[in-house]
Amino acid sequence: MTTVDIRDLLSGPEPDSAGDAGHTAHPERAGFFTDTSVCIGCKACEVACKEWNAIPEDGLSLTGMSYDNSEGLGASTWRHVAFVEQSVPVRAPDPPPPADPVTPGAEVPRPEGRTELRWLMASDVCKHCTHAACLDVCPTGSLFRTEFGTVVVQEDICNGCGYCVPACPYGVIEQRPDDGRAFKCTMCYDRLGAGQEPACAKACPTESIQFGPLDGLRETAARRVEQLHEAGVTDARLYGHEPDDGVGGDGAFFLLLDEPEVYGLPPDPVVTTRDLPAMWKHAGAAALALLGGVTAAFLGSPAGRGATTVRGRTTARAAARTAATAARAAAHRRGTRR
Repeated sequence: MTTVDIRDLLSGPEPDSAGDAGHTAHPERAGFFTDTSVCIGCKACEVACKEWNAIPEDGLSLTGMSYDNSEGLGASTWRHVAFVEQSVPVRAPDPPPPADPVTPGAEVPRPEGRTELRWLMASDVCKHCTHAACLDVCPTGSLFRTEFGTVVVQEDICNGCGYCVPACPYGVIEQRPDDGRAFKCTMCYDRLGAGQEPACAKACPTESIQFGPLDGLRETAARRVEQLHEAGVTDARLYGHEPDDGVGGDGAFFLLLDEPEVYGLPPDPVVTTRDLPAMWKHAGAAALALLGGVTAAFLGSPAGRGATTVRGRTTARAAARTAATAARAAAHRRGTRR
């Protein structure tokens, strides 16, 4: 018989999340790979997501944070394109040698460097974590794992308790103010069931958003990072692709050109239910210690000692009565024999 450690169900590598959810003969795990190096900030993914899923508008005025009107993911923003403006020193290319070195003024000045603006654009989305804390804490089963390994909210079952909101390490899922229910990206579960790709990936003109089997996307992403490094883009790195990270690997991972914090992503996300077994163990030990302390305090009090004395006297009287009854019965038996 195989022993299962509950901690392995809440954190660590998980090769078959759909199978562990009860799906048999399921397809390969599907996911997103978002290559931010080719994102042009067109917001086609945001529009396609809203149109297909009939999501209400989430603000039509700019926030003052570059060309951003939605600011972040939420109940009515399942795709969010971030515009990160940076002032970074840009090295000027080496000038060509002058055609006539002896001609006065023919030498081209060489600037040491200048400060220029660059935009980092990235389309953020729910990560569809391998170990999804939002799913683990849901008391109604509204959140469930699909046969594609994605995490979906059934809004008709959601009771609006909000437990999933603080459980998400990325701050993705949110309750809609008008009815209190929670909403987030479903990776277009209805489209996947019909053999189609999600609306955002279908609409992306630069293929910044790529959809497919997760293992294949990880291989594609690794090759893309190598290409960028060879081209001199040494800051390129992957985010959320490691199966042994704090959430067991993301079903939607990214190629970034700067630190995760620059894009508003946590640098080291950890599933919030990882330490539940240890927390319950410590809580149980604390409850037992409290119970023992209360019992000791009661027995040491005058009322406790009085109760103990009364119980002792009662027990002694009962024993005496029992002994007397037994003696009378024995005497009676002896008299009967004579």
